Amino acid sequence: MELPSRIVLHTLHMPLRFPFETSFGRVLRQETILVEAVGDGVSGWGEVPASAQPHYSAETVVTAAYVIDSFLAPELFAAGLRTPADCPALFARIRGHAMAKAGLESALWDLEARRRGVPVARLYGGTRREIESGVSLGIEPLPDLMRRIAAFVERGYRRVKLKIKPGWDQLPLAAARKLLPDFPLTADANGAYTLRDAPHLARLDRFRLDYLEQPLGHEDLADHAALAKKIRTPVCLDESITSPDLARNAVDMRACRVVNIKPARVGGPTLALRIHDLCRRRRVPVWCGGLLESGVGRLHNVAIASLPGFTKPGDISGSDRYYDPDVIDEPVVVSGKGTIAVRQGKGIGAEIRMDVLRKRRVSRVVIRNRAPAR
Repeated sequence: MELPSRIVLHTLHMPLRFPFETSFGRVLRQETILVEAVGDGVSGWGEVPASAQPHYSAETVVTAAYVIDSFLAPELFAAGLRTPADCPALFARIRGHAMAKAGLESALWDLEARRRGVPVARLYGGTRREIESGVSLGIEPLPDLMRRIAAFVERGYRRVKLKIKPGWDQLPLAAARKLLPDFPLTADANGAYTLRDAPHLARLDRFRLDYLEQPLGHEDLADHAALAKKIRTPVCLDESITSPDLARNAVDMRACRVVNIKPARVGGPTLALRIHDLCRRRRVPVWCGGLLESGVGRLHNVAIASLPGFTKPGDISGSDRYYDPDVIDEPVVVSGKGTIAVRQGKGIGAEIRMDVLRKRRVSRVVIRNRAPAR
């Protein structure tokens, strides 16, 4: 592909419509980087949803901007590439920094799709015209939580996920199961428990969860495999799955029976697709997770979730769950039947609202391609 003439990093502060609390803490505002790849007057967009604090991931918006500016973009401009799918090999000697890599690669995919005049979902290999949407709800007072669950189910969402932590698990799950006797319900601990909690986690079996997501620490594949033998609820891994190799190890060790694929967490679309292909061959169901992305990252996730192996509703909710306004001109919308349309326009199928971008932007870094013409 023809390389962009410049990469522009737009760091934004995006206030959330509602506070979002997990075992990591309470978030009122998301900090994110929109990555713009510019070539011949066309811009492709990606996102680095790294946040301000290194809680979910070791990365932050500051470290990601530094790594893209100082290492990834110069490597791209110096070496070139035939297709965005070459990014993982090109960036392999830069260890870690998955979200920075994912944001840059996503922008290149969007740029390539716009240049070809096709949806980015087609370049990813997507086959669906719509995907199933689930909702992820944070830790909040029980009456408020139940009201919100009922409202989202009424709006058509096809799965409800509750954030849990020690001291906040049986109560919300019991209330949710009473409200929704036969509805797909899951719980996400974000690594808040240890293997010593196995007897307690086994008590959650009575809630008939579709899966229990990331109950133990992100490095504990062996402990997850041990836990999986002690509880009936299928274990789903999230933070533990940071590469295709770790996905293969987790499946081989039977540390999980479900995998959450977050493109930003695993290093970008190409590596996300490799994990999808691996799990599909092994008949392990996968779903597409999300962070607190703006519409840019959300639409890349929708495109990836249109691949055939994504058989469970993901965490890709509508834009109105998080931001008002979103930074894209056509917000992501969940239909009354709980689905999100896969955009059929060029690239991600949306344009950037420059008024919102300028209002929410706190910094702008321009990285120019100064490499000699090839």
